[in-house]
Amino acid sequence: MKIIISNSSSIPIYEQIKNAIINNIMDGSLRENDDLPSIRSLAQDIRISVMTVKKAYDELEQEGYIITRQGKGSFVAPKNIELLKEKAKKDIEESMMYILKTADKFSISYDEVLSLFQFLMEDDEY
Repeated sequence: MKIIISNSSSIPIYEQIKNAIINNIMDGSLRENDDLPSIRSLAQDIRISVMTVKKAYDELEQEGYIITRQGKGSFVAPKNIELLKEKAKKDIEESMMYILKTADKFSISYDEVLSLFQFLMEDDEY
């Protein structure tokens, strides 16, 4: 598992850790029941506070991405199709907001955006 932290990012470090682990789960680098580094071990590896890693792990567990077994550690939770679908919807929503803001910024009409979207949907290579 690879986690890269940027101290200059506006995204909090715990959230960067959380996002990195989610991305590793989504792209298949981390699979169901794979064990995660211990909180202390990960904190040492990336040179941050144990409490920061704990916050990331706590949120990952609350959101259903990982499970923690007392005395055994943290593991990737069994894939929850609804959870993955909800994440995909959120990603699509964020992308659509970007599209709408860009269209508005350059006075591109709704019909033009919709036509472009329909054209891309007909393309077999998307």
